[in-house]
Amino acid sequence: MPSHYLHISDHTPDSFQGLLDLAVKLKAELRAGGNAPVLKGKILGMVFQKPSLRTRVSFDVAMRQLGGDALYLSPAEIGLGGRESVGDVARVLSRYVSAIMARTFSHQHVLDLARYASVPVINGLSDYNHPCQGLADLLTVQEHKGRVQGLRIAYVGDGFNVATSLWHGCALLGANFVIASPKGYELAAGPVETGKKLAAATGATIELTNDPLAAVKDADVIYTDTWTSMGQEAEAAERRKAFDGFQVNTGLLKVARPDAIVLHCLPAHRNEEITDEVMDGPQSAVFDQAENRLHAQKAVLVSLLA
Repeated sequence: MPSHYLHISDHTPDSFQGLLDLAVKLKAELRAGGNAPVLKGKILGMVFQKPSLRTRVSFDVAMRQLGGDALYLSPAEIGLGGRESVGDVARVLSRYVSAIMARTFSHQHVLDLARYASVPVINGLSDYNHPCQGLADLLTVQEHKGRVQGLRIAYVGDGFNVATSLWHGCALLGANFVIASPKGYELAAGPVETGKKLAAATGATIELTNDPLAAVKDADVIYTDTWTSMGQEAEAAERRKAFDGFQVNTGLLKVARPDAIVLHCLPAHRNEEITDEVMDGPQSAVFDQAENRLHAQKAVLVSLLA
């Protein structure tokens, strides 16, 4: 296992599947009466540049249920890279806490924290990727479908950080990833090529298209995300126009396999990228997926700290 959790692409197929298996074990253990306090005495420092519901609560609860504790550090308290250099923050926090989780705008800040910290660093989201979300996503797929390998997983929306981690996870586990984005919003060449190198060992494939109907045809999983992420608010009107036709609705769902599941990493702009009818419908696994952030992140924490 890597000494940090920064990118899904840092893993091998075996080590990434090992994290999924550990998440399954810890979830079952919790439901059977509670997790063993394997992180007793450990403290997670949580550095936030962006607001969060799922990331903050799931990491905090995960540490408590595993016997440890978590400390929330707001943007105003640290001013990462502004009030104080990233390197100095990493060095200081390493003297106080057992691990650092960072939710940042710039991926370079995550890389710099890992470079200078003497404790494990976990990427809670950056502008490049979202590896904690990707692990929870594929845990949800595995639970609902019994496997990931060989499935057709269609992502409809912006080729941004969430799509990067999902593709890299699919590549490691042998799933066929299809991404439909409007022109100008496609998944960048770098993440595509990184995933292709991972896929060489598993037989996974990637298909990029500008046609959402083509992407979801016979899909086992349909995934969408908000069209306007944090930091892109000024582009909202322009993005709504560009993504016209990319809404996940009942019409799009009918093109997929009858037993397809629908995923969304949340927060959702309801009736924009996904309709209420789909998100609250029988094929939605969105809230199972949100819960699985807790269990997936426990696996990351245990793998790094126990």
